[in-house]
Amino acid sequence: MSGPRPRTHRVNPLDVFGLRPLGESLRQCRTAIMGDPLAPPSKWGPSGLRILKPRIAVPLWLGRSRRDRRVVITQLPNRVAPPTAADETAAGYSVRSTWSRDYRGRRLTYDSHIGTDFAIPPGTAVVAPAEGIVRVVELRMQRGGRKVAIDHGDGLATTSGHLAEAHVEPGQRVARGEVIGLSGMSGVDGILFCPWLAPHVHFNVLLDGLPVDPFAGPDEIALWRSGNHPTPYHGEPMALAEPTEWDMARVARLIAGCRDADLRARLEGIADDAQRAFEAMHHRTLEPFLFTDALAAPLTVTRHRRRPWLDLPFAAVDYDGVVYADAR
Repeated sequence: MSGPRPRTHRVNPLDVFGLRPLGESLRQCRTAIMGDPLAPPSKWGPSGLRILKPRIAVPLWLGRSRRDRRVVITQLPNRVAPPTAADETAAGYSVRSTWSRDYRGRRLTYDSHIGTDFAIPPGTAVVAPAEGIVRVVELRMQRGGRKVAIDHGDGLATTSGHLAEAHVEPGQRVARGEVIGLSGMSGVDGILFCPWLAPHVHFNVLLDGLPVDPFAGPDEIALWRSGNHPTPYHGEPMALAEPTEWDMARVARLIAGCRDADLRARLEGIADDAQRAFEAMHHRTLEPFLFTDALAAPLTVTRHRRRPWLDLPFAAVDYDGVVYADAR
């Protein structure tokens, strides 16, 4: 039996789309669409229309959650390597669906998608999927809008993007299931495609500094504690992870190969090793075209195996689980 309908919280429409401060947000939107000397323009095409799901999107924009208390997964990570990896790495972000497949072999993804899109109404509470330290809170209109990135230890990191509000700060330790912000659709894609694109949290998972799919393909272990149908945290005791041991020599090489002189100088100036390593990893994930090694090298001393560790990044009081947008 389903419980109470999920709650939403009131959020300012400008914050939903990430439009404060307005001038800086619009400048970033222009860069996302047109590119700049370091950032190639995004790649669009008719196949990109697959991301638009008005049947799912419009009710969510109106604040209507599913009665079965399930979060809709509208996009999964792309499991297929680009046909010409070097060219694709240097190219702009692609929303085309040309060589993409999700972990099931279906096409609930697109070419450059490395995360999971959880579609929910704006103003939904977003929680930490595991204990950790908040490392990054930022607004990047061309790279996932407002986001919170957490270092969970044992080489594991997550980022929750397209938020309307962030309720945590860098350096803050958060508990599993603690609210870190409210959902929205901040970013250039939310502005361009509302109401046909569903408001969602774009959720990235990284292991040892590299993007990974938390869902399990054949002969794999899911990073979700409840397998390929993640559920919220219900308060049971959990072991603690060990702090991630970063390979600072590799981190230094990564930073030295950054093509953006301002970003390189800022990363080099971060005094704390763990913070410097995390931010370098974070920028490489969002903007691989800025780094000479792209997404090739792990950044930790120890290689960590996949294991069940994460919970759904929404509260148990609001949701019970997930449903796939292409469920048959």
